[in-house]
Amino acid sequence: MIRFDVAAHPGARAYKLLAGLVVPRPIALATTIDAEGRTNAAPFSFFNVMGTEPPMVVLAPSDRDDGTPKDTAANLILNGECVIHLCDEALAERMVACARSLPAGESEIEKGRFLTQKAEKVRPPILTECPVALECRVIDIRYYGENRLVVLEVLLAHVREGVADPETWKVDYKNYVPVGRLNSPDGYVRTVDRFRMDFPKD
Repeated sequence: MIRFDVAAHPGARAYKLLAGLVVPRPIALATTIDAEGRTNAAPFSFFNVMGTEPPMVVLAPSDRDDGTPKDTAANLILNGECVIHLCDEALAERMVACARSLPAGESEIEKGRFLTQKAEKVRPPILTECPVALECRVIDIRYYGENRLVVLEVLLAHVREGVADPETWKVDYKNYVPVGRLNSPDGYVRTVDRFRMDFPKD
């Protein structure tokens, strides 16, 4: 085994290694709104579901190089609401288009060519083409060094017809092929190659 002293090299070097090793990661395409009511959309792979009582996900939006919060972080701090979208292969390029850095007031949603609809419980809009949209509100924001950890309660899930059974709530992967994140800046993975293993009974 080769030894990497990650704690002694935080930041870019740790990111390169850990973001390449801890894979595949789900990608959240988050919509938020600013003080003027403008919508921001940005993808994050430092994201995952972390509990179900209450149902919650965790997102880690970062800062700009000058130390000021990027739009998603600033908007979550300001109003504590977002919609987390999960994208399938058909939307992968449009999702990545939302990652570009744009001047204030210029819409990533337009760059990704997404349509929107009003959410039910939060102010940020839903991107209608996405197979999954989770309406969320902030439970807590914690800071660990340069890291910001945003804990979000999932209030409502909008799921494309055929993806989850409304009676059993079980997901059908024939109709759901989300993309995942590998290494930065251009590594992604498909989720069509799957296998099953029985859970241990003893």
